[in-house]
This record gives sequence, C-alpha cells and structure tokens, in this order.
Amino acid sequence: MNLLELSLIAVGLSADAFAVAVCYGLAMPKVPIKKALIIGLYFGLFQAGMPLIGYLFATRFADKIVAFDHWIAFVLLGFIGGKMMVDSFKKEGCPDRICPTGVCKDRECPGGERPGTKEVSLKPSEMLPLALATSIDALAVGVSFAFLQVEILPAVLSIGGITLILSMVGVKIGNIFGARFKSKAELAGGILLVLMGLKILLEHTGVINI
Repeated sequence: MNLLELSLIAVGLSADAFAVAVCYGLAMPKVPIKKALIIGLYFGLFQAGMPLIGYLFATRFADKIVAFDHWIAFVLLGFIGGKMMVDSFKKEGCPDRICPTGVCKDRECPGGERPGTKEVSLKPSEMLPLALATSIDALAVGVSFAFLQVEILPAVLSIGGITLILSMVGVKIGNIFGARFKSKAELAGGILLVLMGLKILLEHTGVINI
C-alpha cells in the first residue's frame, strides 16, 4: 500500500472527526487557533492510536488467515464506508451524541437560534468520549492493515496527521458556514473507503494489477 492509498484511507477515516469538528465550530462565537488545535489533537491522536491497537492485536493471527486476508480487509472497509454513506443521508445537523453539551438547546445545532451563547468546553471529560466514538472505525482498519502487511508507522502517522488538519479545518468551516458540509464529508469519506476496499480485493484476486 503506497502513500497515496494510505492518505485516501486517512481522509476517509477522518470524515467522522471532521463532522464533529464542524459541530464544534458551529457552537463557537469565534475560533481561536488554540482551540482548533486542541480539537484536532484529540481526534488526531485517537485516530492514530486506534489502528495501531487493531494492528498489534491482529498481527497475532495474520499468518493463520493469509489465504483470505484480502476478503477481511474488503469487508471491513466496505462496511465502515457503507455505514458512513448511509449516515450522510440522514437529517442534516449535529447528532445528539456528538453535539457539544451545554450549547445546543434543541440538540440540532443548525435549527433555531444559532449556538454560541456559552463557551464550548474542551475538557477531557467531554472530548475523550467524542474522540473515542469517532475513532472506533479506525480500530477495524488497523486490523486490515495487519492482514495486508502494511507498514504501520507511516500509516498511523498519515491517519493522525490528516485527521488533525481536517479537524482544524472542520472547526473553521462550521464556524463560518454551519453544518452544510458535514454530510458531504461523510459521503465522500464513505465512498473512498469502499473504493479502497474494492481495490484491495480486486488486486489480491488478480482481477486488476495497479
């Protein structure tokens, strides 16, 4: 797996974190670079750490299932990507589980009065559950990395770095434009992951050779 492929997977995985970051930006009267960086670091570190955990766990079994490892990678990436694509068509807004607490009155940020009357909390007690929730998918991707014998250090650095940057961008976009780009990011991320899973399957079955 080359750097471009890793970057595309990283962009796909970062879509959830981007969507949450958009909701945070929507809830902020202003976006200081420090706060955007804190949000980016939370999501970036978890998004890098989860595939590493999945990789380390799965390497114990990779040699036992080498004959169908590409099918596992395809199913994992396809499932994650498909779920993201389905979620992107749901009602626009910031879902209850990812809406910054203490800010949104009706739990649907884009509706009614614009949030921002209260300072958004970036305490670990609020950020850690969000960072964990948005990085669970990356755990499964780390498992597929083990089966595909991907070099894990460049992979997790790419995923973490791209998530950090896109999360910071998401905060700014949410602050300026609202949540209108959130579902588009989830749809694009889901499509990328499904296509990458399909490419892996076709390469390992000899249908294509890229």
